Amino acid sequence: MDEGVRNPVAAGQFRSPAHRATAACPKLQASCPAATDFVTCEKQAELTLPSTPRTVFQKGLAANLVSDTVNRRFTELHKIGLRSISGAGGWASIVARGHDNLRFMQVGILTGGGDCPGLNAVIRAIVRVGNSRFGQTHVGLRNGWRGLLDQKTMPLDLDAVSGLLPRGGTILGTSRTNPFKDPEGGANCAANFRALGLDALVAIGGEDTLGVAAKLTEQFDVPCVGVPKTIDNDLDGTDYTFGFSTAVQIATDAIDRLHSTAESHDRVMVVEVMGRHVGWIATYAGLAGGADAILIPEVPRTLDDVCAAISSRHDRGKDFSIIVVSEGFELEGDDATAELDEFGHKQLAKTGIGEQIAEGLRERTGFDTRVAVLGHIQRGGTPNAYDRILATRFGSHAAELVAQGRFGRMVALHGDDVVDIPIAEGVAKLKAVPPERFAVAEPFFG
Repeated sequence: MDEGVRNPVAAGQFRSPAHRATAACPKLQASCPAATDFVTCEKQAELTLPSTPRTVFQKGLAANLVSDTVNRRFTELHKIGLRSISGAGGWASIVARGHDNLRFMQVGILTGGGDCPGLNAVIRAIVRVGNSRFGQTHVGLRNGWRGLLDQKTMPLDLDAVSGLLPRGGTILGTSRTNPFKDPEGGANCAANFRALGLDALVAIGGEDTLGVAAKLTEQFDVPCVGVPKTIDNDLDGTDYTFGFSTAVQIATDAIDRLHSTAESHDRVMVVEVMGRHVGWIATYAGLAGGADAILIPEVPRTLDDVCAAISSRHDRGKDFSIIVVSEGFELEGDDATAELDEFGHKQLAKTGIGEQIAEGLRERTGFDTRVAVLGHIQRGGTPNAYDRILATRFGSHAAELVAQGRFGRMVALHGDDVVDIPIAEGVAKLKAVPPERFAVAEPFFG
């Protein structure tokens, strides 16, 4: 190689002030012949890469350095204390600590909060894309943030993720563990991250799980990438989350089946669906299933309102009705308290809003009323085609963010494009059902 390739700083090959600044001592930068990317070393040294293969990186992403030939050549880099190999300002998929530990970048993956269809598809995509394109290795953290606190892991190689695409749940397990409930929790997570030899962490979860990831990145310098997961579809930073489409379809199928039994027995059927803070599932499933009333947290209603709507329908000769209610809906004037989880949320399984409405209807109208609580049926089972594809796209983009060293970012769907935004921005507020969206369903009530 010529002198310009060995010393890109002197040759002026870096295309921007940022490249020239990062190339300055005490860290040496050496680029491939195309002068598009470089290698970062911890010590001052002059590095001459072997003449073959001449192109180490392409288009700003670390190449898939998996061949024995390339591996043998890169083992020589430990002599100068190699820290990372990166492309155009990003991190790389090869990291070496010390002098004898040259290895591929090791990425931890965890799933937190409630499970949902598509989680395994995300895990599969992160591992497949990270391994095949960037040479990353992966470690699964068991049961959400608890796995990091307890250092409980499982290997995640290509065999481990084989067959996961249609499989529901999460092979990593999950929990609603909040590390920051303990004043030392954040520091313990950071220490365990280093003890496990991790170089990056992909957190898959909702507002609580990703909120922890944002704090760890900002306050403890733990390099995290976020993947939004919530069947409630309540994260404002992304148009849709995987699992939501499947949950809506499950709820719609249930409403279709309940129509026939409600009509046969002249009954009012109250269908309770998931939705802690927002009513996306209730709105979409209710609209698709032809519900006669939809009750969501965003639209306050009293029990009198509900009774009046159903009585009006019966007065017109309709002897059966379907009411769809979000589990987080609260009747106006109801001051009931509930137990809280580690993140301070009500444990809605113990509030029984569907039963409250059914009991109130029976007492005030005399109508024969039954309750169907779909509960975890909406979380289980195989994801539909849309959620499989969205989960795969999210996981693939997360692997790219890790390879590029773009931490503190969350993948998101904007329109039909998978993009990335700051995690803190993505979880800053909940995405409520807008009034104009709910208004679409209202003409069909009663």
